[in-house]
Amino acid sequence: MEHIIWNKKIECAGRDEIKEMQLARLKETVERCYERVPFYRKKFDETGLEPKHIRTLEDVKLLPFTTADDLKNNYPFGLFAVDKKDIVRVHGSSGTTGKPKIEGYTRNDLENWTEILARVISAAGVTSKDITQISFGYGLFTGGFGLHYGMERVGAMVVPLSSGNTERQLMIMQDFGVTVLVSTPSYALYMADEIEKRGIDKSKIKLRLALFGGEGHTEEMRTKIEKQLMIKATENYGLSELGGPGYSGECYLQKGMHIAEDHYFSEIIDPDKLNTLDIGEKGELVITSLTREAFPMLRYRTRDITWLDDTPCSCGRTSMKMAKVQGRSDDMLIIRGVNVYPSQIESVIMSTKEIQPFYEIVVYNEGYMDRIEVRVEFSDASLLDNFKKLEELRGRIAHDLKAVLNIEAKVTLVSAGTLPRFEGKGKRVIDKRNR
Repeated sequence: MEHIIWNKKIECAGRDEIKEMQLARLKETVERCYERVPFYRKKFDETGLEPKHIRTLEDVKLLPFTTADDLKNNYPFGLFAVDKKDIVRVHGSSGTTGKPKIEGYTRNDLENWTEILARVISAAGVTSKDITQISFGYGLFTGGFGLHYGMERVGAMVVPLSSGNTERQLMIMQDFGVTVLVSTPSYALYMADEIEKRGIDKSKIKLRLALFGGEGHTEEMRTKIEKQLMIKATENYGLSELGGPGYSGECYLQKGMHIAEDHYFSEIIDPDKLNTLDIGEKGELVITSLTREAFPMLRYRTRDITWLDDTPCSCGRTSMKMAKVQGRSDDMLIIRGVNVYPSQIESVIMSTKEIQPFYEIVVYNEGYMDRIEVRVEFSDASLLDNFKKLEELRGRIAHDLKAVLNIEAKVTLVSAGTLPRFEGKGKRVIDKRNR
């Protein structure tokens, strides 16, 4: 695979050089927030904090946290640091619950966004020779536009299909000789399943790479997709609140997502005690933007659980890396006092060869007790006529889940094609508990 480092000056910079740049930009960002965003000025004044108190990178701990609720409470433009006449575009969250979290971009913000995505795309192995099918949605969601402009910057041909209409997606994939897929892992899994169902000749599929984002996924899920589509799949990470994808992305070695440290400062905190943890310790990712003009963000609590690694990568990049997201602090299910992450369940599902890679998690009350049910599809239709084998499979999955979760989970086996498929982010947890 051709390996290009898009911006060697930054991506291969020494740690001292990076920290010096981060400190200068942190001071500028703090000043911008204090002078131009009433929300932050009020936060500073309440504690007696002034921009001049930020003298070292360690002083970032003095800054207030920003949360998703703060964005919602200042909807739509309350956190902007520039006049609306200087905003050339807005994006935002999907807004699945209530109003979306809106953020804006100046022209310079869009240029920086394109640059960091060109790095992510190049690190994954995409070149100007590639034909890229973007199966992310276009709209307020940042994924489609972000990857689109990044791909154009590196010179790859872009096919902006957006999400949905799978029949058309598969036709274009074959007819155009698409080599790179950009989508959620859920949709890639769905397309792989459809290729099998439709009996499509895999020699007509020229895919070699996929860049996944928009949702987390386990290594087991990635392995299954890579095997089915015969590709290498990399993961990238970002949030609408911080400009969308581009915060970090895996190189072709798949050993962690390289962070754009010249544009973001990263911390890991204990989500309960809120103290900062050391490099390598697992906790909640907190991000401070360093260059955003329209929508600067101080210590944004992502709720995503991961850890950081500052050792140089074999690819040549020296930038800090983040590990695959292990789950979300707000997605964690507490079942009878035990912390359960959906990703733990997914790892068991993806490792069981007799079942399809689709599942549903249902949490419900039984009397005064919380219970969890995992619904999965079995692959072999002949099992319907063999109750003993069906029960053996169900029992084995239940055993494996208990070993991972430390609680019992009810396992329900259903026929192939029964559970929902997703063309965007997968919604696999249904909470029916009476609160």
